[in-house]
Formats: sequence, C-alpha cells, structure tokens
Amino acid sequence: MPPIDELWRPDTNRALATNIAHFARHVGFDPFDYGALHRWSVAEPVRFWTAIWEQCDIVGTRGDTVLERDADLAACRFFPRARLNVAENLMARLPLMQPAIVAYTEEGHHRSLSSDELRSDVAAFALALRESGVGVGDRVVVLLPNGPEAVVAMLAAASIGASFASASPDFGVTAVLDRFGQIEPAVFIGCDEYVYAGKLIDCRAKLADIAVGLPTARLRVCVSRAPSVSVPSGFRSWTEVLLHNRGAELTFARLPFDHPWYVLFSSGTTGKPKCIVHRAGGVLLMHAKEHRLHCDIRAGDVVTYYTTTGWMMWNWLASVLATGATVVTYDGSPTYPTRDRLFEMADVERVTLLGVSAKFIDGLAGNDEQVAAKHDLASLRTMCSTGSPLSSHGFEYVYRSIKQDVHLASISGGTDLCGCFVAGVPTLAVRAGEIQAPALAMAVAFVDDVGTPITAPNVAGELVCTQPFPSQPLGFWNDQPFGAAGPRYRATYYDRFPGMWAHGDFASWTPGGGVIIHGRSDATLNPAGVRIGTSDIYGVVDALEAVAESLAFGQDRDGDVRIVLAIRLHPGFELDDALAMSIRTAIRSQLSPRHVPAVVLAVTDLPRTFSGKLVEMAVADAANGRPVRNRDSIANPEALDAIAAHPSLRQ
Repeated sequence: MPPIDELWRPDTNRALATNIAHFARHVGFDPFDYGALHRWSVAEPVRFWTAIWEQCDIVGTRGDTVLERDADLAACRFFPRARLNVAENLMARLPLMQPAIVAYTEEGHHRSLSSDELRSDVAAFALALRESGVGVGDRVVVLLPNGPEAVVAMLAAASIGASFASASPDFGVTAVLDRFGQIEPAVFIGCDEYVYAGKLIDCRAKLADIAVGLPTARLRVCVSRAPSVSVPSGFRSWTEVLLHNRGAELTFARLPFDHPWYVLFSSGTTGKPKCIVHRAGGVLLMHAKEHRLHCDIRAGDVVTYYTTTGWMMWNWLASVLATGATVVTYDGSPTYPTRDRLFEMADVERVTLLGVSAKFIDGLAGNDEQVAAKHDLASLRTMCSTGSPLSSHGFEYVYRSIKQDVHLASISGGTDLCGCFVAGVPTLAVRAGEIQAPALAMAVAFVDDVGTPITAPNVAGELVCTQPFPSQPLGFWNDQPFGAAGPRYRATYYDRFPGMWAHGDFASWTPGGGVIIHGRSDATLNPAGVRIGTSDIYGVVDALEAVAESLAFGQDRDGDVRIVLAIRLHPGFELDDALAMSIRTAIRSQLSPRHVPAVVLAVTDLPRTFSGKLVEMAVADAANGRPVRNRDSIANPEALDAIAAHPSLRQ
C-alpha cells in the first residue's frame, strides 16, 4: 500500500516502460532516482541537452558547441552553430496509421487531417506566403479558434522562416491591435465567426477593423465556418487559397537555432503587452523534453489540451506533432453542452493525455461530476493541470471520480519561457496539492527578498532559475537594444536578483521535495487560470465618461481568483447597477469575457506611490489579508485601507 499522503504511485512495470525511465538508463541513472537524474541534468547541461537532441531525434545539424556560456545569464546561448527548421521537426514523424490532427467543436467531431493531408495543406499555404512576398523574418499573425487552420498556418510560416503569433477570436479589437500592431505583421489570418457555449459570434466587422489597424499586412485571409458565409472585403478565402496551391512542394528553410519562431505576449500589466520573441531551437528542445520525458508521450498516442490560441499551451500542444502522436484540437466551451464534454471526446478518441486547467477540475469537483461512471477512459494514462495551482481537493477528486490509475501531472511555467519550470514525473508518486518536482535541467530555487535560497520546506519565496535554459527568450520585440542587453527584458527577468531568472511566482518546497505554487508575486490577474493584464482593463474603463481612474486586482475566492475593479468617479456620477453594467459590457466587447470583473466598487481615492504610480500589488495583498510589503512607499495608505475594508469584498 502507498503511504497515506500518496494518491498515486506507478507500478514497477508501468514506470519502467516510460520514456523517462529509458532516458535515465541511457545516461546511466536508476530510473527511480529522479533526484539524482535532475541534479545531473542541472550540473551537466552539455551532456543533458546533447542526450535530448539525440534521444528525441532532432532533425538538423547540431554544430560543435552545445552551450556558449557567459557570465551574464541572459547572454548564454545553446547550440550556437546548429541549423534546423521547427516545422520540419514537427512533421518528421507524423502518424502513419491514424490522423495527424483530429478537430472537435462543441457539436462533436468536426474533421480529421491525415499526415499526407497536413503536409499538403502546409505546402499549399507556404506557397501562398511566398507568392505574397513573405520570407524569413516576416511575421504571420492569426486570430483563430483552436483548430487545424491555426496549426497549418503556423507550420507553413515556420517552414519558410517567418515568425508566428496568435490570439483567440474572443479578444476585442483593442486587445488584438495592442498585440499584433507592435510587430507589424505581413500576414493576417482571421475567422468570420466562431461558436462558444452554443452562441454564434460574428467576427466579420471585427476583422475589418483589425485589418485597418494592421496596414503592413499584405496578405489577409479569412477562415469561414460555413461555405455560404462571404469573407470580408480585402480578405481571401482560406479554402480557396489552399485549393489554388494544391500540389505545391513541401520545403523547409534550415535556420539558426536562435531564429525567431514565436512571438508570445505578456498580459500587459504595466502598459501594452510585451512582445516576447522565442527562439526556434530553444522552444523545440524544451517541448521535446517535456512531452517525451515529463508527460511520457509516445508515437501513436492521442493528445489534447484544452486551450485557446491566445495561451501558450496552444503552442505546447502544436509541438506534440513531433512525437508521432495525434493532436486533438477543441474549439468551444469545455463545459458545453455538458460539463463532461472533454471526457466524451477523450472516450471516443481514446485519448492518452488530456490537459485541462485547475479551474476546470475544481468546477467538476464542485458539481461532483462522476466522470468515471459515464466514460471509458482506459486509454488515458496522463492528465495535466495548469493555469493556476490545483487544490488538494482537486487532486482527490480526480482520483476518486475520474480515474484511479491516471498520472495527474500538475505543471507550471509560463509564456515567458513557453515551457515549464516544475512538472510531472511519471516515475514519482503524486501527492495532493503538490507539483511533483522541478523539470529536468531547470535549476529551480526559491529565494527570499535579498536572493538567499530557501531550503526549508513550507517557506514561500520567489521562484528563480539559477542556470541558463534553451528557451530563455531572445528578447522583447520593441526593446532597444534588442536581445540580452534590452533594458525592458533585463528589468523583467534579471535585474531583481543578479545572476538569476526571476519568474514572478511565489512558491515553496514540500517536505518530500515537491513544489507548491502560491500564486503570482506580481500584479498579473489570474482568474480561472488565465493570465490577464490590468492595463488592458484600464484602457477600456478609463475611457468611459464617468470614470476618472481605475485599479484592478485579484481576490482569492473559493479556490480561484476573482477580478475586483475599484473606480474613482468624476464628480456628478455615482456607481449604480446601470453604470456597473456599462463597465462590464465595455470590457466584454473590447477585450474578452475573461476580463470582466466579478466586483466593481467605487472609492474616493486610489492608493499610489509618491511618484503617482498606482500600487496594485499592495491592494491585492491587503484585500487578501496578506502583509503589505511596500506600505512605506504609499503616499496615501488610507486609500489602501479603505479598499481592503470595503464591504463588497466580503460578499
């Protein structure tokens, strides 16, 4: 019998059959001594990443240098003389006997793409890009649901060396242009409509407005949900583009390891979202490690992760193609038309890995959804949970009501690295409320306010990484100078604790060597596991006639975080139901439903520093009953106290 605090421990035969067990034996370690394997991976990065390249069959030329070290952590480079193409790698081992991509919507199975069909579509769209003058270094952006078209567009862009960025179609015009507008794309791809929770949302007017704000886009393409719907003026039909170029040859431009692949966007806490430029080889290797070793994905598996194209887990899911597994995409609400919609899909498609958010699991638990009683999940080996910390109750619910022998892997990382700092380990026990361990080759530490490592369990500190890793971003798009020397880039990750990457999470060790993430240490909002920036909200709310200024923060409530919006009104206005509704409507229409605050409260003043900056973190700390770490820097602490004591926060 496993110890009482262990919810799951793999049996010996199953554990020894995992990819991580094979890898451990290959590099000379006991498959069950993860601690020793991790210490080696951190101490010997050259040997570790060489083994990853070899064991994951990376296609390309590796070069004679694995790690070019620098005293400056931000300036370290992996495989500086390697050349590869990420699309070539993602398409090198597509399934032979099953589809490459299976697409689902709320209505059910939508369609499938075989490996040959995927290659054909990618080749056709890559030709369309080249014919439009798109080449190495140009940007391709998409505003699409999580479906095959987004994957095809990404692979086509990567095949010719163009960079790629994506956003979810529920983003409003302002939120899209604040992201895509900064990187001046050559190509803009959008959808005419999408469905969410049974509602059809028409996007054609939005596409037209966005197109006006993206004057550099010389190719505009619209993906139509139904053939009868006409595309907006100035857009070409996705279907017609592919048909026109059917039969094109699939080619790949091999580029440096550090060639820009993705541009991901920060949440925009202190201004417009940061455009985080990710290096192709670095993200490819990180995903290969996480998929094969930490998630045990194998050729012939079937993998899905509930995500939108505006979340880095979409990028993570797309990379699963490199393993030889089938990728299942899902477009719509995960709880419509039934709460167990994703498990219906997992049952039919014989899914082996299902990824969801912690909020989704908590929602099922709150309704006591008896998944195991309704669905055959015999094929399901792994469930991943991310987006926010998964509660102990959530862990217990999975093993009680979903599947007793599933490996529940709570993972945590971020957009900043397009990967994980802490992850699941298929050869370790699962304990309620804990992430199993730091990911391989990630020198994770938790430090106090002056950067001293915290080794004692149950003492929270800032999550940092003390050694370089391949998916450290190249830099921020509009940072000058670009790259490791960029002032915004350095200030975001490196300046607070010299010689370390500071990630912005608050975390602690457990007595057994696991990890607990206590939440973000900055002002980023995180409702339902989706990172949201406050500046997006301010841009909408502060433009309203009645509002002088606003401040948004997160309040812990029922195992999640709800958004609270404090507003200072202009004279002559008062907060009533009509004004609160107009504020919520404006946020929903211009940003997204996820940005809508749960609580709107009016105050006479907002707390700020002596230089006039609003103190979001201090307000969040006070509202959640935590010590306010920077109270001495607040010019008007009485305003802070007034918000913390507001009766609306008790409701």
